[in-house]
Amino acid sequence: MDKLTLIKVGGKIVEEEDSLYRLLADFAAIEGYKVLVHGGGRSATKLAGQLGIESRMVNGRRITDEDMLRVVTMVYGGLVNKNIVAGLQARGVNALGLTGADMNVIRSVKRPVKDVDYGFVGDVQCVDGALLADLIRKGLVPVMAPLTHDGKGSMLNTNADTIAGETAKALAVHFDVTLVYCFEKRGVLRDEADENSVIPVITPADFRHYVDEGVIQGGMIPKLENSFEAIAAGVREVIITSASAIDGRGGTVVRATAD
Repeated sequence: MDKLTLIKVGGKIVEEEDSLYRLLADFAAIEGYKVLVHGGGRSATKLAGQLGIESRMVNGRRITDEDMLRVVTMVYGGLVNKNIVAGLQARGVNALGLTGADMNVIRSVKRPVKDVDYGFVGDVQCVDGALLADLIRKGLVPVMAPLTHDGKGSMLNTNADTIAGETAKALAVHFDVTLVYCFEKRGVLRDEADENSVIPVITPADFRHYVDEGVIQGGMIPKLENSFEAIAAGVREVIITSASAIDGRGGTVVRATAD
């Protein structure tokens, strides 16, 4: 089966000129089939402020009312996405910017109100992996914004990590998929204060052990849980690393077994 690399990068990386320039160069150098999923939250917050729209967050998640939905649609699907697409085209990558609404590639349902009403936030229902695979085999490189739709005319703000994980699962039927989550650290660390304490490989058994010991905690727990879900759904491996290491240098590899 052909190999495919799916890279997820946070907004901070694609919103600053220097880090975006390096990311585009490193991503363009990845051989074979590939997909990029990006964030853009800081740009959305900045534009919202300029428009007099308050940004409200709960547990790191953005409350998306009608005004904020307009902002994130403009910023994620427009400004950030097209800057990346244009930069990749300049580097010989035939990139195609997509939201979930384009070609009905990702359909979501509006998150039900429980303790918090997140507004127009989507929980992914289905990804059209066959359509994406067809585009990819035709030589296109999808660049996916963190936006989906509900099939009833509404766009929905959707977590970029979730889009990356669900897209990787859908493509695992068609490719040998490696999913790379980029964040500010060099990998999963044994010691938060020591950048060099990267854990090279984590299996489900390792994960349980590290959580029990308190080595892995906080936001890293759901990130790793999502990683194991992706592997259970057919993704070959998940790598958690820094954006400067997407070419395979270092990071933490998440696998079903230690082999």
